[in-house]
Amino acid sequence: MFSLFYGLWKYLSSKTEYHVLILGINKAGKTSLLEKLKSQYSNLEGLPPDRIVPTVGLNIGRLEVSNTKLVFWDLGGQPGLRSIWEKYYEEAHAVMYVVDAACPSRFEDSKSALEKVLRHEDMQGAPLLILANKQDLANAVSAEELARYLDLKKLDERAYTFEAVSSYDGSGIKESVEWLVEVMERSKRTEMLRGSVLA
Repeated sequence: MFSLFYGLWKYLSSKTEYHVLILGINKAGKTSLLEKLKSQYSNLEGLPPDRIVPTVGLNIGRLEVSNTKLVFWDLGGQPGLRSIWEKYYEEAHAVMYVVDAACPSRFEDSKSALEKVLRHEDMQGAPLLILANKQDLANAVSAEELARYLDLKKLDERAYTFEAVSSYDGSGIKESVEWLVEVMERSKRTEMLRGSVLA
């Protein structure tokens, strides 16, 4: 009898876990964003921006937001490393795509890397949060301007939004993550991934 109640308690108290990819070309601020997330959602102080080095491979961050566990996979964005991104697509519930909004000369590279991600069959229906990062810099374009440039009208089948954030001062990050959690909870992709785990 105890094991029955314990099992029920464990089921009711267990938290949903989502895997989120943090993608973007190099120097967009992905690792800085992950460090700022850690400091905003936990008692851990993230690395200061001047101590963050380019990611070669993968950084992992685990956080709790509301009653949800989030596992962030921050993948290196250098051209030679982008080929490993697809190894993580199949298990990802959503994508945070980070763009350096203060560097318009690199928007074309960001756009083509993002389009490649979205065309991949293992990313079908994955919610997409596009972050116009580095809003603390005076020359950063707004989320609306970035949306016009990236021109993602073909994304009717997936939930997506653009948000203006700063991984330096933390502005916009909590609101962005809350949107992502809400969307993942009701995403068809989440249902599909749950089904594949149970199968």
